[in-house]
Amino acid sequence: MGVELEFTGDQEELRSSVRAVLARECPISLVREVVEKGTTPDGLWARMVELDWPALTISEAHGGIGLGFVELTVVLEELGHVVAPGPLTATAALFAPAVRECGSDEQAARFLGGVAAGSITGTLAFAGEPAVEADSVDEVVVTDGERVVVVPRDQLQVKPIEAFDKSRRLGRVEVHGDVERSRVLERPERLARAVEEATTALAVETVGTCQTIFDTALEYAKQREQFGVPIGSFQAIKHKFADMYVALERARATAYFAAVTIAEDDERRTVATSMAKAAVGDAQRLIAQEGIQIMGGIGYTWEHDMHLYVKRAKSGDALFGTAADHRARIADHLGV
Repeated sequence: MGVELEFTGDQEELRSSVRAVLARECPISLVREVVEKGTTPDGLWARMVELDWPALTISEAHGGIGLGFVELTVVLEELGHVVAPGPLTATAALFAPAVRECGSDEQAARFLGGVAAGSITGTLAFAGEPAVEADSVDEVVVTDGERVVVVPRDQLQVKPIEAFDKSRRLGRVEVHGDVERSRVLERPERLARAVEEATTALAVETVGTCQTIFDTALEYAKQREQFGVPIGSFQAIKHKFADMYVALERARATAYFAAVTIAEDDERRTVATSMAKAAVGDAQRLIAQEGIQIMGGIGYTWEHDMHLYVKRAKSGDALFGTAADHRARIADHLGV
């Protein structure tokens, strides 16, 4: 079975419109304010809700737009480009798929309608693991490996984690009290499908961040001169960029292949997800290292923006399994 990897005109138009909005609404100064002062990007979130981004993949029956997973990943790659803070990724790519896959029709209507309207934000948490945006959302899908429940914020104790990437909040959650029966999702065996969506979404978002690291280093190499010529003219630097470019394009192609297999419910989706996360993990490791080295001393400074992108790429690799974890899963799937 083949899959179509060409973007449609509507998908390219979506990418352009999202990129234009983020250029205005999410400058790197906003990210720095979140990182340095711990502020919450309420204005950015309000704009996303106004533009129906949380509603993108929610069915029309639940008040959403009813587009597919590929459209969501197009948006998430652009969020990765600008390391956008806020709950959109956690809500649209973690919480919503978990409710859609594991919940009954009534449960989906109850929670996904709120996501589409922008009145509910959420995330996904595993027992003993850090959760994305756990301290700033309304609802958390929590699983202990057997049950999957939607827990309201007032029944959670969240212990914030001092994360490497302060543009993305992480925390450990503890559930207090008995969760009402109607919040226990009825199809917990389908959680793995939601996790595949979350994993691929994070992979695509990380591709966007790696692209910005690459672009930032490339622009610097064109401008920075040594011995009277741009450092980008040196053969050693050209080799670095060639390797970075190959790794980036491999990661992008593999991540979008996984997105299409999920959108089409292709039987290869599980392996494709792990291939994507492994490829993106390898790419971020190379691109982050070489991007900083090409920029020399300025790449190590707090004042330069490079560290913000590198930290986001590194955190994306760690969430939902590293490259090594996913290579091991592929090996297990192949029986080797």
